[in-house]
Amino acid sequence: MKTVILAAVAALGFGSSAVACPNFNMQAAEAYSASGAQLRSPKTFSVVAGGENYVWNCSNVRPGTDQGAGYFTSQPDFSFTLSGMSGLRLVVSAVSECDSALLINTSSANWYYDDDDNGNLDPKIVLTRPVDGRIDVWMGTYDGEYCNAQLRMETFAK
Repeated sequence: MKTVILAAVAALGFGSSAVACPNFNMQAAEAYSASGAQLRSPKTFSVVAGGENYVWNCSNVRPGTDQGAGYFTSQPDFSFTLSGMSGLRLVVSAVSECDSALLINTSSANWYYDDDDNGNLDPKIVLTRPVDGRIDVWMGTYDGEYCNAQLRMETFAK
């Protein structure tokens, strides 16, 4: 009987860890609406970067871009409902106090990841054809640490 209980607890433990991954179905910690025109002036958002989920243990997350290490929360840090994005490119970047990483899921269900493209161990993702709709953003860290960070969003003409 004791073995059966231990096996059940172990199975539940492994099952919950598989579910603990970045999940765009969860409500974001912060939600905003913005138009492409509003983002012509950069907007910044404070966040604590980091998380407990190692991204490559998550079969639901397969970015078509860079594929490096990163630890992220399950819940998105931000959800943005975007409008008026036609003819623009969207630059999502960060400045942080550690080696941060960025993960984005777009309204067309595409995943994007970056670690260092903003320089100084900070991430930057350029969406060259953003569409109107929701994007979810996670600010993680390369090594599982936590630190203060600033997320920046800005649009540019193509």
